[in-house]
Amino acid sequence: MPKSFSLIFLLVAIFGFNPITAQTGVLKGRIFNAANNQTIPLSSIVVKGTTTGAQADENGNYEINSLAPGLYDFVISAVGFKDKTLSEVQLSNNKPQLIDIGLEEITTELTQVVVKTSAFRKTEESPVSLRTIGIAEIQRAPGGNRDISRVIQSLPGVTAAAGFRNDLIIRGGAPNENRFYLDDVEIPNINHFATQGSSGGPVGLINVDFVREVDFFSGAFPSNRGNALSSVFNFKFKEGRDDRTGATLTVGTSDLGVTVEGPINKKISYLASARRSNLQLLFKALKLPFLPIYNDFQTKVKYKIDKKNEITFLALGAVDQFALNTSANETEAQRFILSYLPVQTQWNYTNGLVYKHYTDNGYFTAVLSRNMLNNESYKYQDNDETDESKLNSRYKSQEIENKLRLENTTRYKGIGIKLNYGVSAEYNKYNTRTFQKFGVRTIDFKNAFDMVRYGAFGQVSKNFFNESLVLSFGLRTDANNFNSNMSNPLQQLAPRFSASYAITPQLSANFNTGIYYQLPAYTVLGYADGNGTMINRESGVKYIKAQHLVGGFAYDLKNSAKVSIEGFYKVYDNYPVSFLPSGDTVNLANIGAGFGVIGNTPAVSTGKGRTYGVEVLYQQRMWRGFYGIVAYTLGWSEFTNQRGEYAPSAWDSRHILALTLSKKLPKNWEIGSRWRFQTGLPFTPFDVNRSAEVARWNANGQGILDYSRTNSERANNTSIVDLRIDKKWFFKKFNINLYADIQNLTGFALPTRTLVLDRGAQGTDPVQTELGADNVLRYRTKFLNSGTGAPTPNIGLIFEY
Repeated sequence: MPKSFSLIFLLVAIFGFNPITAQTGVLKGRIFNAANNQTIPLSSIVVKGTTTGAQADENGNYEINSLAPGLYDFVISAVGFKDKTLSEVQLSNNKPQLIDIGLEEITTELTQVVVKTSAFRKTEESPVSLRTIGIAEIQRAPGGNRDISRVIQSLPGVTAAAGFRNDLIIRGGAPNENRFYLDDVEIPNINHFATQGSSGGPVGLINVDFVREVDFFSGAFPSNRGNALSSVFNFKFKEGRDDRTGATLTVGTSDLGVTVEGPINKKISYLASARRSNLQLLFKALKLPFLPIYNDFQTKVKYKIDKKNEITFLALGAVDQFALNTSANETEAQRFILSYLPVQTQWNYTNGLVYKHYTDNGYFTAVLSRNMLNNESYKYQDNDETDESKLNSRYKSQEIENKLRLENTTRYKGIGIKLNYGVSAEYNKYNTRTFQKFGVRTIDFKNAFDMVRYGAFGQVSKNFFNESLVLSFGLRTDANNFNSNMSNPLQQLAPRFSASYAITPQLSANFNTGIYYQLPAYTVLGYADGNGTMINRESGVKYIKAQHLVGGFAYDLKNSAKVSIEGFYKVYDNYPVSFLPSGDTVNLANIGAGFGVIGNTPAVSTGKGRTYGVEVLYQQRMWRGFYGIVAYTLGWSEFTNQRGEYAPSAWDSRHILALTLSKKLPKNWEIGSRWRFQTGLPFTPFDVNRSAEVARWNANGQGILDYSRTNSERANNTSIVDLRIDKKWFFKKFNINLYADIQNLTGFALPTRTLVLDRGAQGTDPVQTELGADNVLRYRTKFLNSGTGAPTPNIGLIFEY
């Protein structure tokens, strides 16, 4: 029996008892008008399908305290407002579940009832491509390990990259095309060990103990969310408890974390957490040649000044160290990885202040924030740090952003209009120091620049025919002073239009089209030559442009289930094309994910692309103990190669099928599994002849790719099974959750074909060939057929006080 399973059964045996305590879960909060924060007296909240519940008092406050611990769905209703469903609310008896609930007002006189409550959310601006993920879904997701980037791999349109990474590839777009917001504060990345110039990493940064729900937009972005081409994530953090100080301790094979929350006074509450990685211990036990070590912290402080004004302070940061495990050198594959992986140190932080002022028919929002990324790495030949002559690369850069956004939202009752508008301004700085050997060439430069960015946006939405038809039109523009190509806001006008029509109360047809712009990565903007000339500024790089067309149908079934089908078509223009040190050119969308830096080369904005496909989703919220998702995507992702022809991008996975099923069992057990099938991703083969040159290999530690055959080959299909088991105990003062989250349960190994040096029978010094006709000395190389794949158990205990 594998050791991971033995450990699971041991822990189950240790905790295999059921406490005998009085158990009463508490749900409380305030019901208010979402448009202006005014309380809704005498509104009601009941457990869905029952009459059990409570009525709010004259101040909108409610409390339900007669339910046993567990998951519940609640329906909230009030005269003149649309009903709202809260799905899968976890109640326990060690602390009250505090949820303030905003209801949307019915803004027109209805001649017949067509408004129907649904367990699935959509907005006027985004009737398609919006999915809301609750905290219960995140925590229970098989293979997710409480990491949102892995959880959404159960949804349609999401392509998975390498098994150990969290790169978000949405509808065929590159990982850097996504944007993330925490309670209105934008953060640049949600993963540790981020690839600068791209995104992603092996471990999520967001502590899910903070999260209440997540809105995931894979299209139809509202105009107040800019600089995104593939997706937008709105994380909504919960508020700290208001009765007393409480804490959550998480001890697992992946990390150790503690979260503390409570009231400071009657108007101020807080959440604070810190985590420390245990992954380096797991990776060392698995004899992996790299050791990711991370630390992160997060905090939220909410100050409710009065019913009209509130201030929220958010802060999060991380310190990441990527070390080499030089003792893991027993196999040829391990030695190869050690030969090219750099040593990396990275830290980042985001701080933000959000002020909200509520009026009689809307609210004003002001967001002030600052974020910074510091990224450093180096690599010595043979990992010999005692000899400076063996230094092959050293890199350091910093990205600093200071942002202000002012935004106003107003609803006009009686005419059914919602208006949102605002402006944004940023002052950003970037600096870099780059040294890299590439064969006989050496790249050595340092550079720094600052930039002012500004934007404006507006969106108006209107409902017609008893709210059966909803139309929304938005317009956004962005500009900056980096160069003349991006300084005119009229050149980045980005209109968008959405429509939703309720054919029946359950069936709706939905549509969106729009133009979206995104600034190229700082690594592209900040590149300079040895004389300090900013080549990419002179070449006239532009905003990347994408045009979206999305349409589909959604049908709400009984018992909190939904079926939807959506087709999408995206056309890209002005994509950065990079000039590599090897002399090749490559569209940055055709480069896969990995550790390090992408885009730190000369570039021009001449690349084009297109992605298109269809998505089918069946989603069942928790019903009679079952929860499930069936998601299928058929899609294409194509970008121009160095000949200007369309070729499959690094994210062109034609077929993606994800099946997820969870079941709640008696005595607070829960078990879930996910099977994910994906067509193999394209890759670019090696240029064996150039790779083998002694000077090039000594500098790179690995082969170089043949971009004349960009993504001309395709990897094998992947088939991954994940499993999660949870057992919970509810005591009077605390809760315990024991979990086992096993990724790749069946040990699927994706075969890889890697170019390595032929070190002869002894496996020591590489074999050099004689000088060829071109008078270049080369190593003798060979292909190493290997595959990485083994069950990865994440076992832990969550203690909540």
